[in-house]
Amino acid sequence: MGRFSSSSLGRSAPRPGGAGPRPGAPGARPAGGRGSGLGRQIGGPQGRGPGARGGGQRRGTRKKTREQRRKDMEQLQALQPTQYVPSSAPVPAGPIVVERASSAQDFAPKLNRGAADVVRFLLEQGEMVTATMSLADEQMELFALEVGAELILVDPGQQEEMELQALFDDSDDSDEAQQAPRPPIVTIMGHVDHGKTTLLDKIRSANVVAGEAGGITQHIGAYQVTKNDKLITFIDTPGHAAFSKMRARGAGVTDIVVLVVAADDGVMPQTVEAISHARAAEVPIIVAVNKIDKENADVQRTLSAIAEQELIPEAWGGDTIVVEMSAQQGLGIDELLEQLLVVAEVEELTANPSGRAKGYVLEARLDVGRGPVATVLVDKGTLKVGDPMVAGAAWGRVRAILNDRGEQIKEAGPSSPVQVLGLSAVPQAGDEFRTAQDDRTARTVADSRAQRLRLLAQRGDARAQKGVKLEDIFTQIQAGETATLNLLIKADVHGSLEAVTESLRKLERDDVKAAFVHRGVGSITENDITLAAATNATIIGFNVRPDRKVRDLAEAEQVEIRTYEVIYKLIEDIEKAMKGLLAPEFEEVVTGEAEVRELFRAPKVGAVAGCFVRSGVITRGSKVRFLRDGTIIWKGAINTLRRFKDDVKEVREGFECGISLTDFQDLKQGDVIETYDLREIERE
Repeated sequence: MGRFSSSSLGRSAPRPGGAGPRPGAPGARPAGGRGSGLGRQIGGPQGRGPGARGGGQRRGTRKKTREQRRKDMEQLQALQPTQYVPSSAPVPAGPIVVERASSAQDFAPKLNRGAADVVRFLLEQGEMVTATMSLADEQMELFALEVGAELILVDPGQQEEMELQALFDDSDDSDEAQQAPRPPIVTIMGHVDHGKTTLLDKIRSANVVAGEAGGITQHIGAYQVTKNDKLITFIDTPGHAAFSKMRARGAGVTDIVVLVVAADDGVMPQTVEAISHARAAEVPIIVAVNKIDKENADVQRTLSAIAEQELIPEAWGGDTIVVEMSAQQGLGIDELLEQLLVVAEVEELTANPSGRAKGYVLEARLDVGRGPVATVLVDKGTLKVGDPMVAGAAWGRVRAILNDRGEQIKEAGPSSPVQVLGLSAVPQAGDEFRTAQDDRTARTVADSRAQRLRLLAQRGDARAQKGVKLEDIFTQIQAGETATLNLLIKADVHGSLEAVTESLRKLERDDVKAAFVHRGVGSITENDITLAAATNATIIGFNVRPDRKVRDLAEAEQVEIRTYEVIYKLIEDIEKAMKGLLAPEFEEVVTGEAEVRELFRAPKVGAVAGCFVRSGVITRGSKVRFLRDGTIIWKGAINTLRRFKDDVKEVREGFECGISLTDFQDLKQGDVIETYDLREIERE
C-alpha cells in the first residue's frame, strides 16, 4: 500500500505542521484565526454569506443610492413636449439689433421667442437647421417678418461698437442753431501720372512730387489754400492701382471730387475706378482736362471718353463742369478754384464748430522722435491741445497739433487737415476719431477695440506658422505641395501698409500662398528679425530701412530683408520671385523631321540611318522621337550626325545625312526621326 490509501481520501487528514483541516473541508475555518477579519460572523460583509468577499468570491451588487434611483425614474418617464411661445406673444417695440451669423438660441430671445419657435418655423419653410447652427441673414429676416419685428442686422462686433459710440455725446449734431459754414473738402483723383500732385503743387506753390519716390503719390496728402478769402481743403489721393482703398477713403470724406484726366492719355482704368468711388460717395464731380499744352493732346477725344462714362460736359448740354488746364504751365488753375467755390456755395456745407471734435484718420505712421503721428481731417467740432482723444484702438491726450505747413497750432476747426501727436499707438487709416469727456472713456473704448482686433488677427494669420523662406520654397513645390511664403511687412505709413498687403494678396496662386506673420508701421527692429527667424519669414520694408545693428542681426539669423521705395517695383519684384518659386513649365517645339531611306552598319556605332531631312533642322544632340506609322516607338537623343564622312552640327531641310541614335538599333526604311526642344513657358 502506498503513501495514501483509498480509505484516507474521504477523511480529513492532518495538514503538515498541524495546520488543521484543508481549506474547504467540513469544519475548516478560514485562515487567520478567530481574531482576524476573515473569521467574523457568517453573513457579514466579509463572511461566507451572500455578498461576502472571502474565499475568492466576486463582489456583490451594491445597493443603489437615492440619487441613482431618482435618475432612473426620470429616464423611465415620458419626455416633456417641446414648449412653444404663443404666436400672439408681443415682440419688443422698435428696431432690434442682431449680429449676423447668430444661432437660434441667441437670436430668438431678442424677439421674445424660443429657439424651438425659430427651428419649427424654418423647418416648415424647408430649411433644415438646429438651435445651435448659425443662421443666414435671409432666415433671420424671414422669421422677423413672420412675427412682425423690425430687424437691424450688424456685423460681428458692430453691436459692441454701437454701444461704445453711445458713450460719446452727439446731442449737438442736429442743433441747427449751432451750424456754421465750413470750407469745402475737395479730393483730387485720377489715373497715375495724369498730373494730380503737380496741380496741387501749383495751387499751394510747393513741390510735393520731389518728395515722393518714383514721382508718384503713395500717401494721402491733405492741404488748405485760400481763394477770395475763403479756405478750400484739398486731399491728394494716389493713382496707382494698389491704392484703391486709399482712393475710396479719400472719396468717402470729401464734398467735391476733381477728376484729373490727361488730354494726351485719356480715360484710364484708375480714372474709371475714381469715378465709381465718387459716385458711391454721392458727391459732385468736376473734370479737369490736364496737359492740354502737350503736342499729342486731344481734348475732344478726351471729352468723348469722359462722356462715355456718363459725365456729359456742360458745353455738350450736360451738367458736368469741365476745366481745360495745364498744371505744368499754370493754365486754368484760377478757373478751377472759382468753380470749386461756386459748387461749394450751392452745396451749402455747414458744421457745428463748437463741442467735441469728430473726424477721420487719413493717414498714420510711427515717427522715431515723436511717436505715433496721425493725419486727421476734422469733420465737426474743434480739436484742441490737451483733449482726450480716441482713434480706432489708439487713445491719448492731444500733445501737439500741426497744420499742413508743419506749424504748431492750438486748435483745428471743421474741414481742417492736421497732424496729431500724443496717441498710444498707430491707428488704422480710415478709423474715426473722437474726443471724449475724459481719459477713462477714451481708454475704455480703445481697449475694447484693441481686444476685438487682436481676436481677428489671431484668426486671420493662423496659417503663417508652417511657411518657408524664398530660398527653401522651391523644394516644397517640387514635392508637389502647396508652398506658403511667410512675409513680415513694415511700412512708413498705414495706408502704404494696407496697399502693399492687398497687392501681395492678389499675387497668390493655387500653388503659392502668401501668409503675413506680422504687419506694422515703423522701422525694421530687432524684434522683427527675431520673429522672422522663428517663422522662416522674409521681411519686406516699404520706405523704411534697418539700421546697422538690425542688419548685422539679420545676417547672423539668416533673415532676408528686401526694401523698396516705389510700390510698383515691390509688386514686380515679389511677383517675379513668386513665379521663380514655381516649378518651370515646358512645351515641346518640333525643330526637324527626317525620313529613313537607307540602312548601314558602321563599326563601333552599329545601325546608321541614311535620312532625308523633310523639314526644319536636324541638330546633333537634339532630343528625338522615333515614329513608325505615326506611332512613337522610342524617345532618346542623336548620337552622331554626318554629311558623307564629315561630322556636322546640323543638317537643314532638303539635304541628306547619316544619323545614329544613342541606344536604338531597330531601324527600318520609312521610319521618321523627329527632333524637338523643350522651351520654358513664361508664366503670366
